[in-house]
Amino acid sequence: MGFREEYERLLTGIADEADRMAMRYFRTPELRVDRKGDGTLVTQVDRGIEQLARAKVAASSLPMDVLGEEMGGQGQDAANATERARLIIDPIDGTEEFSRGIPTFGTLLAIEKKGEIVAGMASAPALHTRWWAYRDQGAYRDGQPIHVSGVPRLSEAMIFTTGTSPKKNAAQRESLRRLADAGRSGRTMGGFWQHMLVAEGAIEVAVDLTAMAWDFGPSLIIVEEAGGKSTNLRGERSIYTGALIGTNGKFHEDVLQLLR
Repeated sequence: MGFREEYERLLTGIADEADRMAMRYFRTPELRVDRKGDGTLVTQVDRGIEQLARAKVAASSLPMDVLGEEMGGQGQDAANATERARLIIDPIDGTEEFSRGIPTFGTLLAIEKKGEIVAGMASAPALHTRWWAYRDQGAYRDGQPIHVSGVPRLSEAMIFTTGTSPKKNAAQRESLRRLADAGRSGRTMGGFWQHMLVAEGAIEVAVDLTAMAWDFGPSLIIVEEAGGKSTNLRGERSIYTGALIGTNGKFHEDVLQLLR
């Protein structure tokens, strides 16, 4: 059995149940919103989805660890280079949006093996859309192959970023303004969806400068398998340095230079 068959049932099973749980509480008065110690929001859905994912991993025959936003795990700041695979999960990416009734949230799942992301899935139930990729097997949206755009120059690109909020330092805000000025048009979005838009060719650049490994797991492989590039600010293929820049690959280094 190949690694796709080995992991597909697990990822799809988690995503299906996560979608149902999220939509059961989305835009309802039953949703409970709390604030964590770091100031970010969490709901009973975030915790519930991660719990169900961990239970499914435990019930499977797969030798696999779990790293998740709500319950942690070993090696939060480094790739897992051991023989044992690891599921990386953000149960609700975009909890702020989810809690406000905005549909651009999703469950993010990635499988890492020997330090490499080999599978990724992002499921956005309120958008009725799911994206996935398996290493060397292409990227898909709802079962249809997707590919990055062929826009050849940064000056013609549409650029999405996480914006210039006060949480970013002055250098980060200035670098994002430089990048926005270099493109044809731009929007402030953030979160996983902007990377999915790069993968499906709707935009050319997605920039996230302040997030954790579980925010980036599926985005890296989906953008790469769609023909693009996905790296940190140093050009490294890593989800562990707090930044991820996805592009259609035509002018990736130009984007990095403007952001450095």
